[in-house]
Amino acid sequence: MAFLRAVNVRPRWVKMSRLREVLVEDGFQDVETYIQSGNVKVSSSMRSVVRVRTRLEEVIEAEFGFPVPCIVRTPARLREIAEYAETLTSPLDPSEITETERRYVTMTAESLTPEQLAFCNEWRRPGERLHGDVGEIYWWLGMPTHQAKMSNARLERLGVVATTRDIKVVRELAARWGA
Repeated sequence: MAFLRAVNVRPRWVKMSRLREVLVEDGFQDVETYIQSGNVKVSSSMRSVVRVRTRLEEVIEAEFGFPVPCIVRTPARLREIAEYAETLTSPLDPSEITETERRYVTMTAESLTPEQLAFCNEWRRPGERLHGDVGEIYWWLGMPTHQAKMSNARLERLGVVATTRDIKVVRELAARWGA
C-alpha cells in the first residue's frame, strides 16, 4: 500500500485513473485506488519497501510534475495498524469533546525517533491527544481538525515525512487490502 502525501489539494492534482494507468505502465501489478486522497494498492516484484517507495515517487513526479512523498506499508502492517487502533481507548475527557470525537492515524515514512515519540506522547492540548508508536501516530480530537493546534504540517516540522488518514479510511483499507 502507498499513502500519497498532499495530493488533490490545490495545485497538486493527481487523477487516480491516470495514476493507475502510469503505475501499470511502469510494471506495477494489482493497482487499485481508494477515494481521491491518494490511497494506492500495488503489487511489485521489488521486495524492498524503500525501493517500492522510491520508484513510486519517481513515476509520480515524472507524470504529474511535482514530488509526492509516498508512505508505504505492507498489507499485513496495515491490518496491524487498524487492529492496534482498536485497542486504544480515548484519552479525552468527555468535557473536551465539543462535537463528535474524531480519530486519525498518521503514517510516517521512517520510524519515529525517541524525541519525536516523546513529543507525540506528551501532546496535551484541550481536546487533543496523540499516541506515537514507531511508524504511526494515533490522534484523538474533540473538535474539527481546522480548530486543532496539531496538524500534519506541525508534525512535519519535527522532521517527519507523514500523511494522515481518518480512522474510518484506515479500517476500510485494512478490510479491503490487509492480508
